[in-house]
Amino acid sequence: METKTPTSTPSNFIKNIVIEDLNSGKVSQIVTRFPPEPNGYLHIGHAKSIVLNFELADEFKGLTNLRFDDTNPVKEDTEYVESIKADVEWLGFKWDGLFFASNYFEEMYNRAVVLIRKGLAYVDDQTADQIRESRGTLTAPGTNSPHRDRSVEENLSLFERMRAGEFKDGERVLRAKIDMSSPNINFRDPVIYRVVHAHHHNTGDAWCIYPMYAYAHPIEDAIEGVTHSICTLEFEDQRPFYDWVIRECEMPNVPRQYEFARLNLTNTVMSKRKLKQLVDEKAVDGWDDPRMPTISGLRRRGFTPEAIRTFAREIGVARSNSTVDAKMLDHFIREDLKLKALRTMGILNPLKVVITNYPEDSVEMLEAENNSENPEMGSRQIPFSREIYIEQEDFMENPPNKYFRLFPGNEVRLKNAYFIKCNDFVKDDSGKVIELHCTYDVETKSGSGFTGRKVKGTIHWVDAKSAVPAEFRLYEPLILDDQEDENASFLENLNPNSLQIVQGFVEAGMKEAKPLDKFQFFRHGYFNVDPKYTTSDKLVFNLIVSLKSSFEV
Repeated sequence: METKTPTSTPSNFIKNIVIEDLNSGKVSQIVTRFPPEPNGYLHIGHAKSIVLNFELADEFKGLTNLRFDDTNPVKEDTEYVESIKADVEWLGFKWDGLFFASNYFEEMYNRAVVLIRKGLAYVDDQTADQIRESRGTLTAPGTNSPHRDRSVEENLSLFERMRAGEFKDGERVLRAKIDMSSPNINFRDPVIYRVVHAHHHNTGDAWCIYPMYAYAHPIEDAIEGVTHSICTLEFEDQRPFYDWVIRECEMPNVPRQYEFARLNLTNTVMSKRKLKQLVDEKAVDGWDDPRMPTISGLRRRGFTPEAIRTFAREIGVARSNSTVDAKMLDHFIREDLKLKALRTMGILNPLKVVITNYPEDSVEMLEAENNSENPEMGSRQIPFSREIYIEQEDFMENPPNKYFRLFPGNEVRLKNAYFIKCNDFVKDDSGKVIELHCTYDVETKSGSGFTGRKVKGTIHWVDAKSAVPAEFRLYEPLILDDQEDENASFLENLNPNSLQIVQGFVEAGMKEAKPLDKFQFFRHGYFNVDPKYTTSDKLVFNLIVSLKSSFEV
């Protein structure tokens, strides 16, 4: 049966290529791979690639490998390997094969020997700076190395001695012998092996020479039988070298490389190097800081894998670079949580209210629906007594026009409770209002059917006697695009308001909330119980996203 090309958005040109390849018989089964280098934690840009590779294979009954491109022992670590595996699984995907580039080091070495024997690789004694200077420019050709015409026998001997550990770091390299005058700089005798005396997380001290990524990557794809090697646009100029390696190393399988536009997100740091700098210089609370666009940071903040997958699908897969509004990601987490999250009440900046005509020792339980858009979530009982907390912003001594919350003489509804009227207030020595004195109307109980009169304002509250103390962490982007100073260093451009911590209260029933539980706090937004700082004695909530957005799908 022929596979039909989809006509609905979002676009995905690689999917169309896969369909053509399957329909034409060019491939019988697609094999993709997600090939991260374990030198940091994955971020939202990687999520786009993960979703693309795994879902393409799933849709067309193919295979997807998780492969670690661990060819640089200086920057790689087992911690990153484990974090990447956890992130991929959390996103909802299961790899068909788990591989490491380092498992292929012997094969890569042997293929380099093939190149040397064919006269297509040579050992160069030049320094890195000399090699860089001799490569030329975009308009000027490079110049040949004085060691370019070494004999095959000498190159084989030197390469073997490189492997044996006879040379210091940087003392010699192995270069492909292609064309120093090529208009594509990637063809100007690129380095394919270098000497690095460093412990490797997977192979230990077995090797002291390591392949360069551009050489290793195509060999890895070929060994694994990858049919569609999908990468981002910055690798487009390297595709000719990718094909050259496959051909000249005489690999039996011939993968094809396809490039798509990487994800750029407004107000978001998308450089792994910069993200590592933030962590190393302790500008953030680790790789999983909720302000970080890492998958672990998004998870800790409260994003769901469903929302991230939907976002990755909806932004589409294109060839041209563009920037996606971060509000689009926020939109999808709101959409995912609106029917899932318990809608409850939390007070972030408490102001005490004493209901003077309510019995002092009385406590009654009021019914509150758990989610007005999802009746199946049922209802809960919340306590109400003489003293409550409301938000400070819900009272003004001298309000402007059209202010419908509490002020002297005004009446509002307490959500799920009664009408209360402000009669008096107390100030501290600095003149700040610290307590309201109100009265309630017993006939106005929520759900009683009272229609005697209406009020224009409804505010949220928590019962003071049973309220659970909580910490709320409110977030803004780490960097604001419109405030970036081109003359300042990266860290100098950090938004000083990216994190605000306030102390407040939540409903009594939330005392048993567990890490990663998600709630919608009335009028504030969606929050997640922080898994790092929440303890049995302290609840900490991370703001996931506010309730309102101007973003339109």
